[in-house]
Amino acid sequence: MNRFLFLLVFIASCLFQLGCSSTTGRTERTVKEPSLEEWLAIAPANRSYIYDESFCTKISSKKEIEIAKKLLFEDLKKQGLDQLKQSWENKSFSYGDFTMPIKIKTFGEAPKEGHSLYISMHGGGGAAPAVNDQQWNNQINLYQPKEGIYVAPRAPTDTWNLWHQAHIDVLFDELIQAAVLVAGVNPNKIYLTGYSAGGDGTFQLAPRMADRFAAAAMMAGHPNETTPDGLRNLPFAIFMGAKDAAYKRNEEAEKWGKLLDNLQKTDPKAYIHNVQVVPNKGHWMDRVDTVGINWMAQFSRNPLPQKIVWKQDDCHHETFYWLSLNKKEIKTGQRIVVERKENTINILENDSETLSIYLNDDMFNLDLPIIIQYQGKKIFEGFATRTIQTVYKSLEQRMDKNLTFCSEIIVSDNQTVKANVTYSMPVPGRTFR
Repeated sequence: MNRFLFLLVFIASCLFQLGCSSTTGRTERTVKEPSLEEWLAIAPANRSYIYDESFCTKISSKKEIEIAKKLLFEDLKKQGLDQLKQSWENKSFSYGDFTMPIKIKTFGEAPKEGHSLYISMHGGGGAAPAVNDQQWNNQINLYQPKEGIYVAPRAPTDTWNLWHQAHIDVLFDELIQAAVLVAGVNPNKIYLTGYSAGGDGTFQLAPRMADRFAAAAMMAGHPNETTPDGLRNLPFAIFMGAKDAAYKRNEEAEKWGKLLDNLQKTDPKAYIHNVQVVPNKGHWMDRVDTVGINWMAQFSRNPLPQKIVWKQDDCHHETFYWLSLNKKEIKTGQRIVVERKENTINILENDSETLSIYLNDDMFNLDLPIIIQYQGKKIFEGFATRTIQTVYKSLEQRMDKNLTFCSEIIVSDNQTVKANVTYSMPVPGRTFR
C-alpha cells in the first residue's frame, strides 16, 4: 500500500512539473517580442507602437542600423506613396485649408542620381486672383535649366506675403518628398528661386529651410524682416535692377550683399553668394537674371555640414540639418551655432533650453567616445549608442535618407547632457498625411 501511494505521489509530481514546464513554455512564447523584420511583416494598422518594442530601444550595431534604415525607409515610403503619387500626378498639394496647384516642365536627360528640382515662385502678391494667375502662367516659362524638373507652384493665397506664410513650408516639404519619392529627384540637387513677390519668398524661405536646398536665387524681391544667418551652408544669389527703387528693393539688395560679404570674411568657407545689382534695369531685368539658374546648378546640398548657424524665423522649425528643438521651447529670433570636428561637438551659441544633437556613422566614429563642449568647455564625454528608435524618429520627421540618424544627445541649459533618451510618448513630426 505504501509503495502504491508512493507511486501515485511520484506520478502526480511528474505531471505537475510537466504542466509547469509546459505552461512556462507557453508563457515564454506569448511574451516573446518580435524582431524588426517580424514587426514590419504585420499590417501597419495592426502593429504595436514601435517605441514600446525592445528591438527599437536596444543598443544596435552599425550593421543592424544600416539594415534598419533601409527597411524602415521603404516601409514608410510604401505607406505614404499613394498620397504623394496622387498629389504629384494631379499637380496639386493640400494642407489644411490651403491648396497649391503646380505646373511642371522637364528639361534634359536625368543623371544617374536623378533629375534636379527647381521650385520657382511667381510674383504678384496682394492683388486680384487673376493677376496672380497671370504671374503663375508667366513663371512656368520664365526659366529653362539645362537639366531638371522645373516646377512653378501657384500660391494658395493672394496676400502680399503669399510665399512666406507658415503653410508654405509644409507644402514645399511635401512637394519635395513627392519629387524625390515619386519622380526620382536627387534630394541633394533641389533649388529655390522666385521673382518679385516670389523673390520675397526666396529671401524668407531660404534661410529657414536651408537644409532642404542645394542653392537659392532671389530675383527682384524684398527681404522684409528676415536675416541671412541661416544661409551659412546654402549658396545664395541676389539679382536686382539698380533702378528697382520701389520699397527700396535696390538698397536692400546692396545691404544684403554687404551683410553676406561680412559673414564670409569671418567664416571664409561659408556664405557663398553672388550679388548682382544690374545697372540701368528696373523691376524687370530683361532676363539678365536667367544666369542665376545656371549659377545654382553647380552646387549640391551638403546635408551634414561641419558647422550650423540656425536662427528661428517667425515660422518656427523643429529640425535643421542635424539639430532639433522641442517645439514648446522655440522662440522667434533664437540663435544656435554648433560645429563638429572628428568626435568633438562644440556648442558656440545656444538660446534654447533643450538642444537635441543627432549623430550617425557618416559624421562620427560612434565606436569611440563623443565629446560635447559648450564654448570650448567640456560638458560631456561618453558613448553615443545606436538605436533603431532614433532612426525611426528622424525618418518620421524628415523622410530624407541623407538626414537619417541613429544616435541622439540632448543638451539641457548648456550644461546637462543625456545620451539616447528613450521615448514613451509619440514623437512629434509629420511625414505623410
